[in-house]
Amino acid sequence: MPAADENPKQSITYADAGVDIDAGNALVAAIKPLARATSRPGADVDLGGFGGLFDLKRTGFRDPILVAANDGVGTKLKIAIETGRHSTIGIDLVAMCVNDLVVQGAEPLFFLDYFAVGKLDVAVAREVIAGVADGCRDAGCALIGGETAEMPGLYKGGDYDLAGFSVGAVERDEILPRADLAVGDILIGLKSSGVHSNGYSLVRKLVEHAGLNWDSPAPFAPDQTIAEALLTPTRIYVKPLLAAIRGTGGSGHKGAIKALSHITGGGLSENVPRVMPKDMAARIDLASFDVPPVFGWLAKTGNISDVELLRTFNCGIGMIAVVSKAKVDEVIAKLKSAGEQPVIMGDVIPPTGEKSEAKGKGEAWAVKYEGKLRFA
Repeated sequence: MPAADENPKQSITYADAGVDIDAGNALVAAIKPLARATSRPGADVDLGGFGGLFDLKRTGFRDPILVAANDGVGTKLKIAIETGRHSTIGIDLVAMCVNDLVVQGAEPLFFLDYFAVGKLDVAVAREVIAGVADGCRDAGCALIGGETAEMPGLYKGGDYDLAGFSVGAVERDEILPRADLAVGDILIGLKSSGVHSNGYSLVRKLVEHAGLNWDSPAPFAPDQTIAEALLTPTRIYVKPLLAAIRGTGGSGHKGAIKALSHITGGGLSENVPRVMPKDMAARIDLASFDVPPVFGWLAKTGNISDVELLRTFNCGIGMIAVVSKAKVDEVIAKLKSAGEQPVIMGDVIPPTGEKSEAKGKGEAWAVKYEGKLRFA
């Protein structure tokens, strides 16, 4: 028996510690219809299990190799959080993963997300995951599961973080890049929708440096606020690229696309060499494509050189395809029929022996630029 002057011990619950199990359950209920809308052959989505199931046999692949990718959206999240605009950041998350799958020729099959927050706001979380579902539908993959982690003390206020994980499949004999890349192959660029999801630490610094607020009219897009313009979601290139891969080359032949490069962090300078054999380089005509106004504003505001711009941002080209010269017209026609506006922007060349400022002292060019950036 406790002494008369002692108080019984107070019960402390998980909710008292800052974790709301009921809110988590409410979120699962709210997003089930969103996930179900992404169902595809191989996945009849029903959230709530310990793991997501996928039936690879139902996809129709004959000799598949699985390809996996994971990514986040970097500090672009800060703009969404600070402005309360959460509807498209999930599209960015999907894009950053599935675009990395398709560059190896893979069809994205399923996606999982990780949403970490200090205090779960069901409405905000649902808006974010609705964007994830939108991205999955655009990429043709199923949202089969994910994790919501409420971690008070690790994240403050309305801060949250996102990570995405995706798995795709490609036939064993159709993996990209192919071994037959050759000098004379042509580089075809697909336009970006803007900054996409890389370089936002610099972008945010330049917005602050310019003395602008997120609700200020964007100097490079006066009909939008800076936040609206910079939150334009990353383009998802999956469907047009798969159409071009599978719809070119002729019966009994591999597709006409030999390699693909997703232009993410590191820009054109760092990502194009990732698909090039060591004994080849890429020549890019900078005058062959228009650089969207946002990049001109960033360059002017930060006094950024072309070299630095090209190794930090996509500069208006979000994806590059490498195609044999004989197949260029066929691939361009297929891409146009899928809604793209492809541009011929260069070719594959032997190493030049010239030195690259972007690659460091003593290293030969992996990308040789000709002409100057053409700002729109």
